[in-house]
Amino acid sequence: MKLLTPFLALAALCASVAAEDKALFNGKDLAGWKGLDFWSVEDGVITGRTTKEKPTKGNTFLVWEGEVADFELTFQYKIVGGNSGVQYRSKLVDEKGFVIAGYQGDFEAGKTYSGILYEEKGRGILAKRGEKVVVKDGADPKKPKIEVTGSLGKTEEIQAKIKAEAWNEYRIVAKGGHLQHFINGVQTVDVTDETAVGAKKGLLALQLHAGPPMVVQFKDIVLKEVK
Repeated sequence: MKLLTPFLALAALCASVAAEDKALFNGKDLAGWKGLDFWSVEDGVITGRTTKEKPTKGNTFLVWEGEVADFELTFQYKIVGGNSGVQYRSKLVDEKGFVIAGYQGDFEAGKTYSGILYEEKGRGILAKRGEKVVVKDGADPKKPKIEVTGSLGKTEEIQAKIKAEAWNEYRIVAKGGHLQHFINGVQTVDVTDETAVGAKKGLLALQLHAGPPMVVQFKDIVLKEVK
């Protein structure tokens, strides 16, 4: 058997790693995704839009036709007005309305929630921006014990790195119960969910929030499984 030189071995390894990256959006249409008609492709990017004349009655989602477990997800987002986020390890609770429950990497047009870990239709905010936390079982599964064990920086300093009404990079890393969010290379939360209800696999979805008119856009959505 012919052995690979160190250079060729490294090249083969890099090719193998690169092959694990999966683009979830083709830049042309919503193939591989399902949702209501609030979603479309505009100028080559996924766009969710509500107007005064056409509001959504509740939070609705564009759902990827796949499942995630341990993974790294990167994407670019831009938001004008309102609140949005990316659901992961989540579940569909209303097929007709495309309503999702579960972990969410939150972001917004405001200055408070971008980067937090929120559990949609579940336990609410599990980690505020800048927090390193451990989530433990409480007497009520919907009210866990949240222990803040460290700081990743001041929330105002993290917010200063986020560009308003412009493209930002979001990265989510999930491995077992360890969940991490990053925006523009800055870590926003570090969570260890030790609870029995903490999901280990589920759906991936993009959120369009109920409320005032808003536009949220996504592009360069890349998933890599983590082993």
